[in-house]
This record gives sequence, C-alpha cells and structure tokens, in this order.
Amino acid sequence: METRNSEEGKLPTWLKNLDLNKNHEPKNKIPVPAYLSSSRMMSGLKRGGPPSLVSLCLGVVGRHLEEIVPCLSDISDFFPADIKMSIAAIAKRRKLLDDNLIISLADTSWEILDISGSDVSDSGLAKVSEMCKSLRAVDISRCNKITSMGVSELVQNCRSVETLRCGGCPSSESTARRSLSLFKPDLSNAEEEDTWEELDVTEIGHGGQSLRWLVWPRIDNDSLEMLSMECPRIVVNPKPSFLTYSLHEVPREALPDVALDEPFVKDIDPKTWFVRGAVKSPTTSYSLSVTSDGELSIAEKFRLAFAERDARLAPKRAKNARQQQRRAERDWMMSSDEAKAMAFASKATRSLRKK
Repeated sequence: METRNSEEGKLPTWLKNLDLNKNHEPKNKIPVPAYLSSSRMMSGLKRGGPPSLVSLCLGVVGRHLEEIVPCLSDISDFFPADIKMSIAAIAKRRKLLDDNLIISLADTSWEILDISGSDVSDSGLAKVSEMCKSLRAVDISRCNKITSMGVSELVQNCRSVETLRCGGCPSSESTARRSLSLFKPDLSNAEEEDTWEELDVTEIGHGGQSLRWLVWPRIDNDSLEMLSMECPRIVVNPKPSFLTYSLHEVPREALPDVALDEPFVKDIDPKTWFVRGAVKSPTTSYSLSVTSDGELSIAEKFRLAFAERDARLAPKRAKNARQQQRRAERDWMMSSDEAKAMAFASKATRSLRKK
C-alpha cells in the first residue's frame, strides 16, 4: 500500500486531474454566447492590424478626390471593380457623388449600389442600371433627386434586385410611397379564364418581381398593410435573430444598421472623408492649384517636387553624359584599326617632341 501511495505521489498533476468519465459534462465547458463573443473579439483583434498598401493609396486619393474628378472618366477604365466601388464610397461620404461621377465609375460586375444621401438623380440611376444589370442590392435612401421614375428604370433594367433601401427624408419617403405599385402584380391585362399557373411573371409584373427585402424605417401603416396584403413575398424592415443569422435567411444587405459599401472602406482611415473644404461648391468648380483654405493642391505639390528634383539631379546627369561620351570614344579607339593607328601616331609625335 505504501508503494502504491508513493507511485501516486510521483504522478504529474495533469494526469491526476484526467477525467475519463464521459457521462457528465466537462467542468470548463464554454457556453455558446461566450464562444461567440470571444470569436468576435478575436476578429476585432485581427482587424486592428496595419492597413494594406491599397487602403493607404485609396486614402490619399480620397483626400484629394475633388482634384481627380475632372479627369476620372478618362482613367477609371483602368481601375478594378472593387477600386471603383471604394472611390464611389469615399465620394459619397465626401458629398461629391453625383450623376457624372457615378456613371464614370459604374462597372458591369457590380452587385451592390449605395448612393444614399448623394446628388444622383433619375438620369444617373437609369444610366447606371443600364450598365450594371447584375445589381442585387440598392440603397437610394436620402436621395432628394430620385423619383419613382428612376426607381421604375432601376427595376426594369435590373431584374435581380432583391434588396432596396429607401426613405430617410421627405422626398425619399414620397418616392417610396409612389413606387409601391412597381412591386405588386398587375392583373389588369389578365383574362378571367387564366389560372395562376398560366400567368407569365413578366406580364403581370413591372420588373420588381425579384424584390424580397425592403428597408424603409419610417414606413406608414397604409403602405405596410398594402405590401402585406398584395406583396407577401416582400419582407419590410427585417429583424434577424440568431437563428436567421445562422441560416442566412436575411442577407447582410437587408440589415439597416450596416452600409452597403462598408466592406469597401472598412480598412481606409475615416479621416479621408473628413477633409477641410471637402464640400463641393454649387458651381462644381475644381481648383488645380490652390484649395479653398489657401493650401497648395496635391498636383501642384507634385509638380514643385518634380521640378526641385530635376534641378538637383541636373549636374549629375551632365556628369554621366560626359562619362558616357568618354567611354564611347575609348570603346571606338579599342575596336577600330584606324583609331589605333591615330593613337600610335599621336604617341610617336609626342615622344619626338620631347626629344
């Protein structure tokens, strides 16, 4: 017995605490909410790393976006689709997004369009919807210049729109109410003997038959009742729970507290769209030399820096040119028989003169 006790005393602590009983739960079991919070904390720590080079470059471009806007239509074709989306998101936050800018940045591969609170009008929305026919989610909230005509063009051109955000200001609220008829079926042309199986969706719909999620925070009771009665497929202001998150029933685009273009600017410094003098003037005039606060523009700074560097390197370039000329002459003398003869004759002449 003493030998057994001595052997147990020699066992390591982790072996003594080893529990082989499978009938009860472990003592240190982590509940699901704690696990979720810890995973979110770890994801937050991962996001706290240094920004990428692309994000830093986009930040510089965003701070001086008003200087690039006049020539953006000429250079935007060389940008990838995600870079265009990032520039559009920065322009929206800097109150620079209008018809010309969004049209010059629109890409055929875009699946989301966030023009909330911008100066985009019906014509700009119609043109973008013609170019981006694969749009799945669109945010037109707080857009004073968009009416039901623009929404009609959107749903006609983009038949795959599933999420629409609207409202937020009196003008957008009125546009949302007038656009409800675009989402409900039109049975005026249907014959009485037709059954539901015989009806064609394209004949009874206005183009908005793919809409599933409508984010309208201040929807009135009459509009909500009409949608629930005539368009039961449309979910208004979805409120996801933990179950809906896990089953992916509610897409991220339908969550009202998340901006559609947030993933494209999440790594960019927020100071990018808090630049002094960033508000666009009514005449849409962009100065390329001096900004509104008297500071030199980025283009002028680049020009002055290039001129200074050119003046500083001018003597070195002249010296390199002389060295290259002497090297070329030496190579020619070593490779040409005539040059060698002239060199020997010159040496002989100098030696005779010395004598």
